[in-house]
Amino acid sequence: MCGRDLVADETLLPFDLVATTAHVRGLARIGVLSETDCRELVTALTRLVEEVRGGRFVLDARFEDGHSAIEAWLSQELGELGRRVHLGRSRNDQVLVALRLYAKDRLLALRTILARAATTFLRRAAHEGSAVMPGYTHLQRAVPSTVGLWFAGLAEGLVDDIEMVNGALRVVDGCPLGTGAGYGVNLALDREGVARELGFSRVQWNPLAAQNSRGKLELFALGAFEGALLDARRFAWDLSLFSMQEIAFVRLPDRYTTGSSLMPNKRNPDVVELLRAAYGACAGARVDMATTLALPSGYQRDVQRTKGVFVSAVEDALGAMSVMARLAADFEIDAAAMRQAIDAPMFATDRAIELARQGVPFRDVYRTVAAAPPTIATSHMAEESVRSRVSPGACAELRLDAIGARLAALTEPS
Repeated sequence: MCGRDLVADETLLPFDLVATTAHVRGLARIGVLSETDCRELVTALTRLVEEVRGGRFVLDARFEDGHSAIEAWLSQELGELGRRVHLGRSRNDQVLVALRLYAKDRLLALRTILARAATTFLRRAAHEGSAVMPGYTHLQRAVPSTVGLWFAGLAEGLVDDIEMVNGALRVVDGCPLGTGAGYGVNLALDREGVARELGFSRVQWNPLAAQNSRGKLELFALGAFEGALLDARRFAWDLSLFSMQEIAFVRLPDRYTTGSSLMPNKRNPDVVELLRAAYGACAGARVDMATTLALPSGYQRDVQRTKGVFVSAVEDALGAMSVMARLAADFEIDAAAMRQAIDAPMFATDRAIELARQGVPFRDVYRTVAAAPPTIATSHMAEESVRSRVSPGACAELRLDAIGARLAALTEPS
């Protein structure tokens, strides 16, 4: 169990060091550390940050966790002064603030990836969007549609995901450092100054609320990753279906496929399938964490388990979403195959609406057209059909500018 903790703490260590540096400066501001001692500690911590970045400081079984590793290194370098760094805090609020900083960092990374993928889909919708393709419901051919509608739909779904990310960022943007083990400490800490230095928008004031948020806020943050992976899974399913030889609407570059160990003719969409599977791992992690958090108020050791689960799930999710963003730009469409899949019965809805606009009750024309659906389609009927879809957001009125404007508003620096 300790080994699993160290794996997560390797990822959290840079954030732990940033928070420790801010804590030291805060102690100096209230006079419990001299300016000289503060400078010496900050210089040492800066050096340790470089050691970590350079791979020269690695957590191993000598340390219980990243927190004890930092204190051990400072004690070795600075002697008694290094052992003073923990004054005014507990490992409880130390891990809370590291997790909070980590969550903010990774949520911002997710937002960047989502924005890149959404921008790609909007650009492709503008450039390739006029190509006609079947629109499906229940996996059955329904009405003519366009590549633009498909791509714009993917883009707007990702913009919704950015809304979720921004909501999660607001929730995790409270600084818990200075709450101790859940009941405060006997020092008039400069909590607001430390929070500002660490880039938090507010202080999480109540010590017990801070402690009870351990795992809960990570669970909320992980929900944003889960929402994004839900859309990634749907996109992966689309590519899986549309790349089948029987459909062949899209072509995947070779770097996203693998061969068979037995069948020389095979090119398997393994990367797409792994992207499709990523959602399940994230959803499972959330269930794991939520089950663990069935606890009374105050710190319980159970919550230690949520740390590794959270970090592992977030890193895997970011990797999967990065793949999605690249795939969004790299796959090709076969416009001819898409057009060829549109057949005469798919114009039945157009025919029914045309008759209804002449004054015949829609339910009557529905029965008439259902009994005798179109059997002949001319070469330009698909284009005429999608041009007639003028409801805002539909094929003839995609409103790419509105989706793009919302994307820009959600990703502009706050």
